[in-house]
Amino acid sequence: MTGKPTRSSSLTLVRADAVPHLRHLRVVAGDYLVSDDPNVVLTTILGSCVAACVRDPVAGVGGMNHFMLPKSDDGYWGGYQASLRFGNFAMEKLISDILARGGRRARLEIKLFGGANVLRNGSQVGWNNAAYVESFVAAEGLVVEARHLYGELPRSLRYQPITGRVAMLELRDVSLLAEEQ
Repeated sequence: MTGKPTRSSSLTLVRADAVPHLRHLRVVAGDYLVSDDPNVVLTTILGSCVAACVRDPVAGVGGMNHFMLPKSDDGYWGGYQASLRFGNFAMEKLISDILARGGRRARLEIKLFGGANVLRNGSQVGWNNAAYVESFVAAEGLVVEARHLYGELPRSLRYQPITGRVAMLELRDVSLLAEEQ
């Protein structure tokens, strides 16, 4: 891990407001959404959290998750079940749902975002999240088409699961992270 943002030239940027008929659905921390609707745009704000954008372009289905910590043995958070807040549960759930809707593992297109160390207290939680998701996809034998991980700035993300288009913006104003909660 270099601690520097990893970038890919295969990102396709599109203005979210350029197509007025699109429906924007927010993916909050500890959640995921899968869609086969070509008019859906999935959105989120990421600080130390990570979002995986996954789709099968042939089956026409895709989705996004948003997890807060790398992994958990039991999926409990503060005494209650909250497994999707953890990368190991969130990644399995997103991929399983896409496969259940006709996707094939061999065709999955993976794009990874987030994992910034936004807290200036020496915590490495963001980079730990980024390292986890990279190790997960490598262990699963999945190919990452694009990534923007690590760094120190939060990100705003918009993803069209049917086309695979992504609009990602690094946010200089860290106060926008309040939206992540």
